Amino acid sequence: MKEAKPTRAPRGGYKTVLVLILALVAAGALLWGLLSTGGGSERNNPQGQATFKVEQGPLAISVAQSGTIQSMNQVVIKNEVEGRTTILYLVREGTRVEKGDLLIELDASRLQDDMIDQQIRMMNSEAAFIRARENLEVVRNQAQSETERAELDAQFAAEDLKKYVEGDFPKDLMAAEARITISREELRRAEEKLEWSRVLFEEKYISQTELQADELAAQRAQLDLDLALAELELLQNFTYRRKLDELRSQEHQTAMALERVRRKAAADVIQAEAELRARDSEYQREQMRLKKIEEQIAKTRIHAPNAGLVVYATSTQATFRGNVEPLAEGQEVRERQELIYLPAPGSVKAEIKVHESNLDKVAVGMPVRITVNALPGRVFEGRVANIAPLPDAVSVWLNPDLKVYNTDIEILGNAEGLRTGMSCRAEILVADYDEALYVPVQAVTRIDGVPTVYVRKGGQFAPRTVDVGLDNNRMVHILDGLAVGESVLLTPPLESSRPRGAGQTGSQAGQPPGGGRG
Repeated sequence: MKEAKPTRAPRGGYKTVLVLILALVAAGALLWGLLSTGGGSERNNPQGQATFKVEQGPLAISVAQSGTIQSMNQVVIKNEVEGRTTILYLVREGTRVEKGDLLIELDASRLQDDMIDQQIRMMNSEAAFIRARENLEVVRNQAQSETERAELDAQFAAEDLKKYVEGDFPKDLMAAEARITISREELRRAEEKLEWSRVLFEEKYISQTELQADELAAQRAQLDLDLALAELELLQNFTYRRKLDELRSQEHQTAMALERVRRKAAADVIQAEAELRARDSEYQREQMRLKKIEEQIAKTRIHAPNAGLVVYATSTQATFRGNVEPLAEGQEVRERQELIYLPAPGSVKAEIKVHESNLDKVAVGMPVRITVNALPGRVFEGRVANIAPLPDAVSVWLNPDLKVYNTDIEILGNAEGLRTGMSCRAEILVADYDEALYVPVQAVTRIDGVPTVYVRKGGQFAPRTVDVGLDNNRMVHILDGLAVGESVLLTPPLESSRPRGAGQTGSQAGQPPGGGRG
């Protein structure tokens, strides 16, 4: 059995690997050389640390952010139909429309059915309102009639009492007294006649029968007198009091009945009025509902409020899951959903988001240079028009640690070629110095909160406190503490940025060996 010979890699493979290794080494050496020699930096010092020579010259402080071109005067078309509806017709995106042109037509079949039902309810409500209105008039007339009748009864009762006290009783009293007077006179005459009859009887001029007739007449007269006296006593002590109490009670009862009738009439009228108001309110509510449905039907056809270029809202919206579904016919839309943007031509702005760390640098009115990816080589001038007072809610929701503020940049001069939705980059010019000392931002650290740089002294680096101004994320303006040509350490010790304390000594808190604060 023969041994298998080991396979050899082809010479070409080794050469290729060697060439790649040499190329990588050469590129690394070239990059290191560029970093150590360019931009005012020195080559590595004996300790192998990168440095930078302090330079003096023009320094521009700016804040650059990416953003989007938007219309300055943009009309947002929203769905104002309640609930969810379906798009039946949709104008094509990018179409330039005039005022009054139809943009969107939504499904109105459900609303039309609701309108027919509402019309029936409104007619029933109108009939109830008319019935309540007529019923109020009937109740008012009936209340007036019953009140007048009760008032007449009370008036008659009062008049009956007055009539009896001032008319009937004095008349009955006078009649009784007259009967007594007559009875007394008749009794006197009967008694006188009886005496004469007795004398005549004794003289035998009249018979016994005639005498007995005169005695009977005298007795009748006496009885008439007693009867008249009894009637007077009955009238004064019983009939008068009873009749007076009866008439007074009747007067009181009719007065109370009048009060009851008045209250009941007022209550009936108030109830009828309340019923009318309720039916009126219900009728008006049904009318408003019908009007609202008619307005909703009218809102299913959305027309352009002004001339502009049609941009679908979904084309500029995005979520953390990606872009939203494009707007299209047959799609369901919800109430208050943004559908179309109509940017006014010739008036655009740039929208950017400024990080919270740059808010102290940016102010309204600062000049801005704007470049657009779609228009290479062109630079547009602008100014900061508005800075939002609160951070962007969407960014905070996506990342609670990210606080950015929406900022509007007004584009000045000729904005020809700019269209809504274009990507751009805005550079806000915070300050521009003709002669300024500056060092890279990574060369400045903070010791106990004080800006500090490490400056070469002989073969060592010593910390020195400096007064710094603004930075442009690359270079920081040195106001005091350094001179032109001094070398500073680009990579300060990490321990130097820690505050003193927490169980550390002075040298452990960031002081280099053998060095102090400069």
